Amino acid sequence: MTHETADGDGTEREAVVYDLDSACTPDELEHETPYLAEINGIVEYGIFVDLADDISGLVHESVLEGTYHVGDELAVELEDVRENGDLSFAPAAVDLDDASVEPVDHEVSLTGTNRLEANVGEQITFEGEVVQIKQTGGPTIFHVADEYGVVTAAAFEQAGVRAYPAASVGSIVRLTATVERHEGSIQLEVDGLSVLTDEAETEARDRLEAAHADRAEPADVEPLIEWPAFEPLFEELRGVAERLRRTVLEGRPIRVRHHADGDGMCAAVPVQLALERFIADVHEDADAPRHLIKRLPSKAPFYEMEDATRDLTYALEDRAKHGQQLPLLLMLDNGSTEEDVPAYETLAHYDIPILAIDHHHPDPTAVEDLLDAHVNPYLHDEDYRITTGMLCVELARMIYPDLTDEIRHLPAVAGLADRSKADAMSDYIDLAADADFDETHLQDVSEALDYAAHWLRYSPGDHLITDILGIDCAPDHHDELVSLFSGTGREAVDRQLEAATPHLEHESLENGAHLYRIDVEDYAHRFTYPAPGKTTGEIHDQKIEETGDPVITVGYGPDFAVLRSDGVRLDIPEMVAELKAEVPGAGVSGGGHLVVGSIKFVTGKREAVIDALVEKMADAEIDEALSSAAPLDD
Repeated sequence: MTHETADGDGTEREAVVYDLDSACTPDELEHETPYLAEINGIVEYGIFVDLADDISGLVHESVLEGTYHVGDELAVELEDVRENGDLSFAPAAVDLDDASVEPVDHEVSLTGTNRLEANVGEQITFEGEVVQIKQTGGPTIFHVADEYGVVTAAAFEQAGVRAYPAASVGSIVRLTATVERHEGSIQLEVDGLSVLTDEAETEARDRLEAAHADRAEPADVEPLIEWPAFEPLFEELRGVAERLRRTVLEGRPIRVRHHADGDGMCAAVPVQLALERFIADVHEDADAPRHLIKRLPSKAPFYEMEDATRDLTYALEDRAKHGQQLPLLLMLDNGSTEEDVPAYETLAHYDIPILAIDHHHPDPTAVEDLLDAHVNPYLHDEDYRITTGMLCVELARMIYPDLTDEIRHLPAVAGLADRSKADAMSDYIDLAADADFDETHLQDVSEALDYAAHWLRYSPGDHLITDILGIDCAPDHHDELVSLFSGTGREAVDRQLEAATPHLEHESLENGAHLYRIDVEDYAHRFTYPAPGKTTGEIHDQKIEETGDPVITVGYGPDFAVLRSDGVRLDIPEMVAELKAEVPGAGVSGGGHLVVGSIKFVTGKREAVIDALVEKMADAEIDEALSSAAPLDD
């Protein structure tokens, strides 16, 4: 910045006085440059002047002439900066009436979250979007996201009083702060905070959006195996990965709901781990992964209203108590059917986005308008043999590719847990063998997962499940744990079959299939492992091995029936739709896979529903090439 009063030929030129932006700092002042100042105080030894919010100083009476009043404007030049930081000014040789006033923008040198570690103890200027505000009994804690990450910033007005109330979640703010360490994390101690508006806000938002769009881009990974059927799904998973990475960058919580079985856990756990590690990279707060990602098992293969209202209640409480944004919901191994609609509609009232990755037979017309993304092999003329675990291992790699070696065996576990007969299973088993998981051990892991899931009920059991899956676990401990859980689970299955098998009812259907029926309420142990669905599946597998013929197995209770079929061309979702019309007053609902599923009804109509169901099974076509290839959903 320079001040000239004459051109090169000696001609006088109009004087210029510079009007500093209110956000300018003393570092931006230059000597021998006239600045517009306003008098804010008059004392015996001079006058105090303001040039900007953070630039004030004294003009000593020894250099003053005339009379001055508070509020008067005058032109001053910087005279001295003392050791304590105080500024002294002198009147500039400029007549304001004959000068032009030029505004000076604040020259901001921003420090991003990527350089905080190198600036501990220093005062910096930081700019970003507020993504969370938490009022404590002491300071107000702002979580602010810039191009590189999210940092907490503590601002103190007085104990328990909200600092800088003009700032809200979504505001773009500029703050001056000192970089400090707090409980093992980097934190900013706020000295000043302003909410940006107009051009400054637009410019900052554009910069943040461009940076987030670039960083949200999924990792460029190749599928673990070559599988043409998987290719269209792989591309859709990239869109989900981008949405999840962006959600982390925006500081929004993520809640993962998954079916509580082997495939569901093989889907949810790698995604959880990938998101936790990405969150740790983005957030300076070491506790952020614990607060921003939660994995929640669901006993039903759909989103029950009980689960939805519980999730919504906790989300609203977190918003009220901790200033969190409402979460994004990720549905895994469930979420594709009409039964999910009431829960989805409830969340829609609170603008909670929902993504679903599933391999159950979908009701796309019922759920599509309620989902922000829906990945399902049925939508690409494939079926349940592509399991959700297979899909989500690839999703996790797109989110955090460094996780690959720890989870490459999980698609095989998921496939065995869901009895997938996909051609690709042999490739997945070979891939697991490269990681020292042979097929026998993979089967043991699958059975151990089922047993653990039954007793965990609504608890995620994070450390127990990762130990069973062999992720970040000492090999000896993993082997011992899997042996214990799978062995105990098999013993429980054997006891259940010993009690239930004598009570099987058998008949040969007109189409030549064997039909086995059992009342699992009266003739199987209740409230223990295995549950009715697993019990029916184990009986079914036993009868397939014994007969080698097409087999249908039905396990029923007072108000439900679970179905398994091999070698018979069933369409359980279609059968459910027909039963609704054919058995009025039965309250029929349900679904699942084409040849594996469950049906609910009112107790008084059980006999009518079961009889109608058997008639439909007797009319079904025999197909020796068709296999159930999936577990029964409890």
